[in-house]
Amino acid sequence: MLQSGFSSLTGGGILAVLVTVLVTWLFYAVTLHLAATFFIGDVPSQLAAKAATAPAVVSLILQRWGVESGIVSADLGVLVVLVLTMVADGIAISTTYRLSTRSTAPLVALHLAFAAVLGFALNNIFNLV
Repeated sequence: MLQSGFSSLTGGGILAVLVTVLVTWLFYAVTLHLAATFFIGDVPSQLAAKAATAPAVVSLILQRWGVESGIVSADLGVLVVLVLTMVADGIAISTTYRLSTRSTAPLVALHLAFAAVLGFALNNIFNLV
């Protein structure tokens, strides 16, 4: 049930999971494309769409079964999710854009910065959290 009490509108189930994965993937793809365009130059958006799959899936899986399951404390769990999502992001960026580790690290940092700024702005606009 959602915190707002509109459980009948969302329904839950597989549709909610698919929409969550799709929105997360789209968010990571847009922010990665912005970061890659800023760092590399003119790049096709399809590369960002391909590379955004890994961090989206990793962050959702770790958030659901890592932080909420109580294996580690919530504060430490957030750090674990962040680090492992960035590692997955780095691997996906390195293979998709065919970059060396030395070039991948700044792009991952830029992607984190773009995602944090855009996420913060969207949260302020739509009051998500």
